[in-house]
Amino acid sequence: MKHNNTMTPKTVFITGASSGIGEACAIKFAQNGYRLILNARNTDKLKTLEKTISNTYGTDVLILPFDVRNRAEVEQKLTSLPEKWQNIDILINNAGLALGLDKEFEVDIDDCFTMIDTNVKALTLITRLVVPGMKSRNRGHVINIGSVAGDAAYAGGSVYCATKAAVKALSDGLRIDLYDTPIRVTNVKPGLVETNFSNIRFHGDKDRAKKLYTGIKPLTGEDIADVVYYAASAPEHVQIAEVLVLATHQANGSLIWRE
Repeated sequence: MKHNNTMTPKTVFITGASSGIGEACAIKFAQNGYRLILNARNTDKLKTLEKTISNTYGTDVLILPFDVRNRAEVEQKLTSLPEKWQNIDILINNAGLALGLDKEFEVDIDDCFTMIDTNVKALTLITRLVVPGMKSRNRGHVINIGSVAGDAAYAGGSVYCATKAAVKALSDGLRIDLYDTPIRVTNVKPGLVETNFSNIRFHGDKDRAKKLYTGIKPLTGEDIADVVYYAASAPEHVQIAEVLVLATHQANGSLIWRE
């Protein structure tokens, strides 16, 4: 439901907002009258997205460029928000990545630590900084972008799968910790989504990334944004705790039927 113009728009903070699912979420919420705090490392992409959203939807946008792995920078940025942006209503922990598809005993250890730092530690830190404000205001919603990979390990993905299993555990634990409040917690677990995700995973090898989507119609960032928005806009007594979203011909993290 779109916000009434007489109401103060809710504020949504999205990490990893410069492309893919994060960008699609930004556009979806802007279309529905929310104002946005957008984070990513790429300042130029954020500025372009800010201009597009402001010109198209007239939505207030605050861009917040920083690397979610940099604890000092994260803490500085989130504790010094301008007053009008301090009351975050919805946190979408979207920043995340997979790197490589190697066996656990052969994987690049730097890739391992980057995935853990981004997918687990950064999500935990940002949640820790944002949720106390929600608790004090007695309202809010945390939406974590997990993955089907968090349900079971697959070949070459053990560390990434472990990080997304952690996202599930963190989501479930936070929901338990907040069960006596009206703050909702949602874990959205996408399957095969065609974004820049695979280009990053394969370190810019576009041909290898493209093969991942051959013979199947994958999900899009917009598909996941629709699910995220549905969870956020559900009636206040409804908590969408967890959603697994797969392409029609995908059965789980590793079983995909291709034409």
